[in-house]
Amino acid sequence: MMKAAVIGTGMMGRNHVRVYAGMESVKLVAVADPNESSAMAATHGYRTTVYTDFTRMLDHECPDLVSVAVPTQYHTEVAREVIGRGIHLLVEKPLALTQGQGREIVELAADRGVKLMVGHIERFNPAIVEIKRRLQKQDLGRLFQIHARRLSPFPARIQDVGVVLDLATHDIDVMRCLLGSEVERVYAEIERKAHRSCEDLLSGLVRFTNGVIGVLDINWLTPTKVRQLTVLGEGGMYLADYLTQDVYWYKNSQTITTSAASSIFRGVWEGDMVKIHFQKKEPLRAELDSFVEAVRDNREPYVNGRDALMALGMAQKLVESGHSHAPVYLQPIREAVCQR
Repeated sequence: MMKAAVIGTGMMGRNHVRVYAGMESVKLVAVADPNESSAMAATHGYRTTVYTDFTRMLDHECPDLVSVAVPTQYHTEVAREVIGRGIHLLVEKPLALTQGQGREIVELAADRGVKLMVGHIERFNPAIVEIKRRLQKQDLGRLFQIHARRLSPFPARIQDVGVVLDLATHDIDVMRCLLGSEVERVYAEIERKAHRSCEDLLSGLVRFTNGVIGVLDINWLTPTKVRQLTVLGEGGMYLADYLTQDVYWYKNSQTITTSAASSIFRGVWEGDMVKIHFQKKEPLRAELDSFVEAVRDNREPYVNGRDALMALGMAQKLVESGHSHAPVYLQPIREAVCQR
């Protein structure tokens, strides 16, 4: 049984505590947060030790793996200490505030032989897992567009990053993973309405090297929570609801032929709508199971540092485009594309 610890007991950190405490393959040995009352509340009902100094926790408890769930601006500082002790770590997304800081974390982990996983949790949402499985079977034929809507009220607790780094990185990573393709250019419009220092609205376009168009509709200004993704292709459209973990297939009633002699797309006719059934699971539990298995089996984590750097880099390019009001071109990097 491996020893696990959590650094940071905000909203996500508390959920990491809860999930680790319920896992049979690990023992939650400690939690650290400079706010002792927050740490005590997060561990209420669990038999574990609370620290206000995370370095003291690392030295006294010697955990095998750690979840880093502190605000983004502290990721690099905390990751250095964890990696320096040879402890495997999962860092909540985004990996860092900048690509330079993120690259430092990735290189430190590689040099120390430490497993680094980044918390792009939506890859583990059963709805996305199911769509990925179907796309690999080419159930939709050629793909045309992938459209993400991630809308919610303003979260006053998040002040160190904007909506692009905090939310859009989810959908950037999911799009890359589902399409198995890199990005050649982006264009974005951004606005700041409620956030103290960063953008809180993004309307973005992403051109993938395989010709698919990505659309990002992300904000902290909508008085209801929406988490949806659509994938459009010859065979119709998949609609995924992240919150309910439901997937619907709106079929194109026009028959798709995949032979080379009949590769012309003949148009779209409204067909049946089918709700797809599959096994559901809490995404965070699936994510932490995957992290623990990667450490136990000495294999590459499903969401590695290169994946996180790509998502972070794209997010920064979107912000750059939003400020310049011009398209931004990227150099394709293929090594980090999701292969699962």
